[in-house]
Amino acid sequence: MTKRRKGFEIEINDVSDVPVGQVPKKALRRGPMAAAISENANSLKERQVAEAQIRAENDALAQEFVRLKSEGLVIDRLPLSSVVTERILRDRREGSQDDLDELVQSIREVGLSNPIRVEARSDGKFELIQGMRRLLAYRMLDSNGETGFDTIPAGISPVLETETAYRQMVDENLVRKDISFAEMAVLAQRYADDPAHDCAEVSDAVAVLFKSASYTKRSYIRAFAELIRTMDGNLRFAHDIPRNLGVDVKRKLDNDPDALTQLRAALRAEPLRDSAGEVAILRGFLGEVPQTLPTGKVASGKPRRAKTTFQVSLPQGVAKCSASQGRIEFRDDRDFSAIDRQQLERAVAAFYAALEAE
Repeated sequence: MTKRRKGFEIEINDVSDVPVGQVPKKALRRGPMAAAISENANSLKERQVAEAQIRAENDALAQEFVRLKSEGLVIDRLPLSSVVTERILRDRREGSQDDLDELVQSIREVGLSNPIRVEARSDGKFELIQGMRRLLAYRMLDSNGETGFDTIPAGISPVLETETAYRQMVDENLVRKDISFAEMAVLAQRYADDPAHDCAEVSDAVAVLFKSASYTKRSYIRAFAELIRTMDGNLRFAHDIPRNLGVDVKRKLDNDPDALTQLRAALRAEPLRDSAGEVAILRGFLGEVPQTLPTGKVASGKPRRAKTTFQVSLPQGVAKCSASQGRIEFRDDRDFSAIDRQQLERAVAAFYAALEAE
C-alpha cells in the first residue's frame, strides 16, 4: 500500500552562493495556491476600499438631506387629509370663493408651480403655514373626483416660533391685491385677543404681524380694526368696505362720537341688506349722494370701473389677461424685457390691427 504524501512540494532555489542583499537570478516560484490566495486578498482589499467610498458618499448625502430638511427646503407630496389649519388664524376668509375657480383651472391644466409650506407636528399631521388658497383648490379638485389631487406638493419646515409662522403667512398675502384691509384687521384683532401673544392692544399686533408693510398701510389696518371693534358686530360685510370709505367712516366717528348711534340705527334698519347695501349706508352716513341705477340697485359715489379678466392657453403655459378702460395687462412667466424691442413693437402693432379687424 502506497503511503500518502502530506503537504505541498515547493521548489526552492539554492541561494547559498548568492551574496547578501541581491536577488537570485532565478526568482522563487509561487505555487498555484499561493497565487490564488494573493489574488483573493487583493480583490478583497479593492472591495473594502469601494465599500468605504460608498459609505462616505451615503453619509454625505444623508447629512445634506438633514441640512435641507432643517432649513425647510425638502419638498414632498402629502395626503390632503394630513394637512390641517389649526394653529394659525388665517388672514383670509376660508369660505370666500374669490378667484378660486381660476386657480383651480390653472392647477388642473399646468399643475402647482409653488408648493404649499407646512410644519411637521408630533402627531404625524402637518400644520399649514402658507398656501391656504392652493390647499382649498386641491381639496376642490379632489372632492370633484379628479385623479391625482389627493396629495399636494409641500415644503416641510421645522417647527417655527408662533410669531415667525404668522409673519410668513402674512407676508405672503401682503403682495395680493384682493386681500381686504378688514381681513388683515380681523387677524390683528384675533392675534391681540389671544393671551398667548404679548400684545395688549391691536396696534401692537399690527406692528408685529405687518412689520413688512409700509407705515401708511399699517395705519389703514389699525383704522379698520378700530372701526370693526367700535361697530361691535353691526358690520356684516366689513371685508367688502373700500379702504378710503372705511377710513373716512372711522375718522367721522372719532370726530363725532354721537354719530355712532346714528350709524348703528341705520344699519339695523336694513336687516336684509347685502354687501352693496351696507356700503351704500356707509356712504350715506358720510353724506355722499348715491346714484340709482336702472336696475334699482344703488351705486356708490365713485362708480367702479368695468374690468374683464380671462386666461389664454398657450403652448408654453397660460397667460392671464385683464382689461379695463384705457388699460390692458398680460401676465405670464416670461421675461418681456429680454425680448427684442422691435419684435415687441411688431407684436403690439399686430394686436391693435387684430382689434381693428374685428
